[in-house]
Amino acid sequence: MREDAWQPTPTTGDVLTARTGALGRIRLHRPQTLNALTTPMVVAVRRALHEHAGAGAGAVLLDGAGERGLCAGGDVRAVRESVLAGTDAGVEFFTEEYATDAAVATSPVPVVAWMDGIVMGGGVGLSVHAAVRLVTGRTRLAMPETIIGFFPDVGALWWLSRAPGQSGTRMALTGGTVGGADAVALGLADRLLDADQLPAVVDRLAAGGEVTDLGSGNEEVTSAWLTDGLDPYFAGDDPVAVVQRLEAADDPVARTAAADIRARSPFAVAVTLAALRRAETMTSLAEVLEQDRRLAPRLAAHPDFAEGVRAQLVDKDRTPRWTHARLEDVDPAEVAAVVD
Repeated sequence: MREDAWQPTPTTGDVLTARTGALGRIRLHRPQTLNALTTPMVVAVRRALHEHAGAGAGAVLLDGAGERGLCAGGDVRAVRESVLAGTDAGVEFFTEEYATDAAVATSPVPVVAWMDGIVMGGGVGLSVHAAVRLVTGRTRLAMPETIIGFFPDVGALWWLSRAPGQSGTRMALTGGTVGGADAVALGLADRLLDADQLPAVVDRLAAGGEVTDLGSGNEEVTSAWLTDGLDPYFAGDDPVAVVQRLEAADDPVARTAAADIRARSPFAVAVTLAALRRAETMTSLAEVLEQDRRLAPRLAAHPDFAEGVRAQLVDKDRTPRWTHARLEDVDPAEVAAVVD
């Protein structure tokens, strides 16, 4: 595999670029934090996309440094700090992040995302909108935001609202993690490859190969998320009805899903379901990202966000004290005031 030297971007050394033959490359390079995204990083990715397109690249490959995965998400601790300090840095991050997600989706040069290892939150936003989304047996993909009092943003609701059955609803509310085969079956990825095939992918694209010629698709991929019979429990737009149906089920998998939902911010769960049902009616990713732009500052300003990040990532005591004790305590009018 011939590869020109990696270079840091002008914006930050946490994103590297290179050119290998016809292939432009972008690598998230903050492995000590599992490539958690900062504002300079998402700006750098967007600018690198434009530069590779302008330089005549035939495709752009996005991957992450380190052995653990592509990206664990945005640096929500920094967003929390900005919220507590009363600055606009958090809002700026969301604005720049969603602009980069849109740039991936609309890039004139096909973007190929190498979604090996952990791909969560903002990492999903950078990859799920790519022209070709490659997962491996090591992929662990999730939108776990409700556990920090937030919602699945980065345009993910466009895909989750269009996943087969209620699988996307289940992912959004429970924050459940899926593997590579699951991701393909749910429409969140295109092809399942072996984790050691990255050099072959690079060589093929560097030689000018078509991005559509990178392995088999979902013809033989199956997922228990589509066959375990939980879809009926997640139907409708009432989060209380959803969790109560799951709790009343004889199926232990259903009851586990209920417990997962109960552990999350009741307000975030209710907002997520409302936003997801709205996303079902939208006709473009741009509409969903616009909804994200409205919701993100509102959810970040809600007490549950600061508390959820504290419990999960700052103090790590895993005992958040949510504003509402239970989903049953969330006033639908309060949800509507945020989502509308």
